[in-house]
Amino acid sequence: MKGRILKQRVLELLRSEDLDFALETLCSMPLLRVINSLFSFLYRTDEQIRWRAITAMGAVVARLADEEMEQARIIMRRLMWTLNDESGGIGWGSPEAMGEILACHELLANEYASVLISYARKDGNYLELEMLQRGLLWGVARLSQVRPYLVQDAVCNFLPYLQSMDPAVRGLAAWLMGLLEAGDARTALEALTDDDAELSVYQNRRLINCRVKELTEEALKRLPVQE
Repeated sequence: MKGRILKQRVLELLRSEDLDFALETLCSMPLLRVINSLFSFLYRTDEQIRWRAITAMGAVVARLADEEMEQARIIMRRLMWTLNDESGGIGWGSPEAMGEILACHELLANEYASVLISYARKDGNYLELEMLQRGLLWGVARLSQVRPYLVQDAVCNFLPYLQSMDPAVRGLAAWLMGLLEAGDARTALEALTDDDAELSVYQNRRLINCRVKELTEEALKRLPVQE
């Protein structure tokens, strides 16, 4: 299948109503060529396509890791490169894709969770753009849904995001604190219980419109009970 035809087929599958079928089909195709196509869809302005490409990236790279682990590591390094200033790009979608991949594959998660977390550290690879911070928080939250033990020791790096000027960053940080059951975030979360700012969050393969205070209330319910 020629490159342009394969890319069109990937796009058709991302638009499919049956996402499980689409993912299985993508995983049965030439994996590296599918991944190359998925990279281009990470930058799409069509939110449904972009998020489905992120979901697909997790499934396809996880399948690749099962077959050729070193090739999967190369994909991870490629995503990391897009977030490097020297790449000349911005890395839209890369933190989300990294988080999805790590949620889907345990061995890759063990190797690269610390790299993903480093993008929140001022002494690490800190991402200054708020749009990238949104992607980072979503990626870390996605990882935390499956493997919270890889993130729990890094809660302190994510607390400052609860005070961001960007409502999406605040909301995603609140969601993350709930997933990690981060008791240290209680005071900062309580300050957001009247925050009416709106945002969209991709959860359970659907884009959901909500308010910061709604994510905050859910997070507070998950925190350990104070004695």
